[in-house]
Amino acid sequence: MNPPQCDDTDYTHFLIASQRVFTCTEAARCQPDTQGTAAHDACTRLLARQSCDTEALWQQAQQWIDKQKGILVLDDTILDKPYAQQMELVCDHWSGKHRRVVQGICLLTLLWTQGEALVPCDYWVYTKRETKNEFFRAMLGVAPARGFTPKYVQMDSWYCGVENLKAIRTLGWHFLTRLKSNRLVNPDGKGNVPLGTVEIGAQGRIVHLKAFGFVKVFRTVSSNGDVEYWATDD
Repeated sequence: MNPPQCDDTDYTHFLIASQRVFTCTEAARCQPDTQGTAAHDACTRLLARQSCDTEALWQQAQQWIDKQKGILVLDDTILDKPYAQQMELVCDHWSGKHRRVVQGICLLTLLWTQGEALVPCDYWVYTKRETKNEFFRAMLGVAPARGFTPKYVQMDSWYCGVENLKAIRTLGWHFLTRLKSNRLVNPDGKGNVPLGTVEIGAQGRIVHLKAFGFVKVFRTVSSNGDVEYWATDD
């Protein structure tokens, strides 16, 4: 059997060096003009041989992680594919970058950090077979088996639904998440009101989050005037 013309290192170097185009055709075009240079078919075959199992990522990442410290951060990113017509994983997603619905591939990533390095330890490519929140809980379910006991799980307002918050609580972990201003809370025992109408001091305020329980909320205002609400069960 002939050895492969393109290996993992070759393709990784191409991805690091490339700034805009990441196709196999571009990878082949960038190769040195010498005998035995990999054609684009060699790059395609390389990718086809790669496992979609995230275990390979974990085997590389765990040496850089202190599983008893730090926080786990879950976020998603949209890989824009505006011209794709028949790519299997391409569908419509809301993009925070573009502030509108775009066509692309959604990648959910679970990161570990202690405040400096960000180490990816798990990922899922979104498919319409499940919701993003179901993927979120599936990723959390894998983390304890890998020995994680993080100080916090952090995520944005898209993933702060009650089911997700309860899943984190069931694991015995704390969360830090952003809440939308229309989330219903009970600040004084008199009934639920939108979070945006509640007076919150500089030290935060303990309120009852509807269908979950008591959380402490904080209100932050950025230099451009944007207001955000953060909540933790700690």
